Amino acid sequence: MATQSETTTDKGVGLTLALSVLAVIGAVLMIVGAPDIEAAWGFAAAVLFSSLAVVAIHLYWD
Repeated sequence: MATQSETTTDKGVGLTLALSVLAVIGAVLMIVGAPDIEAAWGFAAAVLFSSLAVVAIHLYWD
């Protein structure tokens, strides 16, 4: 008797968490480097990585 098994992975969750951590680091960089150009780079990193986290959720959601 053959049984079918469905293997699921948590790749989407792991990728989303990793990108979210990078987005938080970018936000912290934005706060720490407030009057300088580092704040702009922190904002760019926070927006980029949070957008990629949303994309990862949509791509790998079961």
